[in-house]
Amino acid sequence: MTYEAKTEAANAATIEATAEERAPESAEAVRHARFGQLPERIRVEDMVAAQPASVPDPATGAYNEDEWLVRYCL
Repeated sequence: MTYEAKTEAANAATIEATAEERAPESAEAVRHARFGQLPERIRVEDMVAAQPASVPDPATGAYNEDEWLVRYCL
């Protein structure tokens, strides 16, 4: 790094530091605008989503215990 580049970097840092010293109110105002109030409350009812654990199987109730009687005994 050359001497000129180091000097420019030091000058830029000095200018930035003085800008921060001059405007603490604006930085505080920006911070307060962003973090100055609590987030909106969320109700418990809005946080819970009821969903079935699995998709109902239509074949579950399709089995007939007495079907073998009709097939094999008559």
